[in-house]
Amino acid sequence: MDNQKFVELAKKAVVNYFNSHKEITDEGRLAKEDVFVVWLCKTLQNNKALLSTTVWDGMYYEVTYNGDKNEMYLDAYKKWDNKCIEVDKNE
Repeated sequence: MDNQKFVELAKKAVVNYFNSHKEITDEGRLAKEDVFVVWLCKTLQNNKALLSTTVWDGMYYEVTYNGDKNEMYLDAYKKWDNKCIEVDKNE
């Protein structure tokens, strides 16, 4: 699958997931234009992308296309923490 088609399918999957899992009290719906690609890779017949949205909820999404099985998988993640870990140059 080419990157353009994969990105379109990945954005659609994120929109569908978000809109079906958002809180009932949340207003509005996510649109394809609210989803952006953070990272994208294609290796042989497989694609993978990390995506995020304009919603300030700390979520990001990993979408993988398995070209051998013609299947696409979506993983949804929430960022819990971001901390600096100093690394000793002698290690």
